[in-house]
Amino acid sequence: MWIGDLSPIGGDTTANLTARLHWSSASSLPPSRTPLPLGTSPKIPYLKDFAIPAGLGVAVVVNAARPLRIVPMVNNNQKDSSLPQWPEAAQTLMALMHAQGEVARLSEREQLFSSLLVSVNAVLWAFNWENRQVLYVSPAYERIFGRSAGLLLADYNQWRDSIYPDDLDYAERSLAEVLHKGAVEDREYRIIAADGQVRWLSDKCFINRQDEPGQPVIIVGIAEDITDKKQMETELQRLATTDVLTQSSNRRHFFECANREFEEARLQGSPLAFLLLDIDDFKIINDTYGHPQGDSVLQAIAECGRASLRRGDLFGRIGGEEFAAVFPGCAPDMALQVAERLQQEIQRLSFSQDGQTFGITVSQGLTSLTESDESLDSLFARADAAMYEAKRQGKNRIISA
Repeated sequence: MWIGDLSPIGGDTTANLTARLHWSSASSLPPSRTPLPLGTSPKIPYLKDFAIPAGLGVAVVVNAARPLRIVPMVNNNQKDSSLPQWPEAAQTLMALMHAQGEVARLSEREQLFSSLLVSVNAVLWAFNWENRQVLYVSPAYERIFGRSAGLLLADYNQWRDSIYPDDLDYAERSLAEVLHKGAVEDREYRIIAADGQVRWLSDKCFINRQDEPGQPVIIVGIAEDITDKKQMETELQRLATTDVLTQSSNRRHFFECANREFEEARLQGSPLAFLLLDIDDFKIINDTYGHPQGDSVLQAIAECGRASLRRGDLFGRIGGEEFAAVFPGCAPDMALQVAERLQQEIQRLSFSQDGQTFGITVSQGLTSLTESDESLDSLFARADAAMYEAKRQGKNRIISA
């Protein structure tokens, strides 16, 4: 370390200081270091704000913030009783330097923390439950919600107003659950951002329990934007339940839904009808006009099904050219009307291939739930038999069983 005296230049006791510095001993010279020549400027940490008494001998770290000039050492045997004694003055100086260093380190940590908060794509928040006041919200709030954080801190209703109306009751109820659960980590709800986009949030929240009575109840949380995840889940669900060619329910999904409707109808004692539909001479269509044209026919049948059936009816492709439908709450006479409407829509279809125009017909088998039916398989079997009877009778017709 450097050992020397600090003395003022031109009577300035707070800023411009002249240092008489030398190494305390040759053995203490650090490896690969040499004494600084005269006229160079080592730096003393955090001294610019402190008044240093003239003539005070101090130990100084070279890695620092304010330069001091080196001047030749001068022997001065005069003693000034007004100068502070070394231990007390040095300890005060070092304490001030240490405090200044701590302030600088805290500032650096605060800047690092702020940088981390800006980079995290999740909203960190703190909420006073008793007075319904948002105490803190991180910068990601403005990116995800598209709204001013200042307005939210001033008015808690800014959060309520941004929640998708169908999800508001759940969002508030699940927030209140944290009071007795201590943590709620499965909250998912939608918000409407300022640009009108609907976004999904995963909003985990935790309670800050206070041991001392009378302390405010603070809820803290982290809300993450999971819109992309939800969209991917929806797409995977669609792929798992939808026939790719016709965009109607695939066989597995159709029968899962049909079985639920069957059990509900038996439980409630309500009517239910089951319909099977098969395209007449579909192999001839494929052989004559090609499989791409056959695919167009299948897609057109699916469109007719979506257009003709009632809201709440089930419709799906369960085989190559075979489709099925379930009509919940539908009495036999009404189910027949729906089947006839579908038959007429299909008969109006027209296709063209290389200048040739052709139409298609379908055979349908229709049945309704009875008291003796213990499973959906019973309805399926009757409808299947009725459909093949329609084909035997000349096709392009509906047979009820």
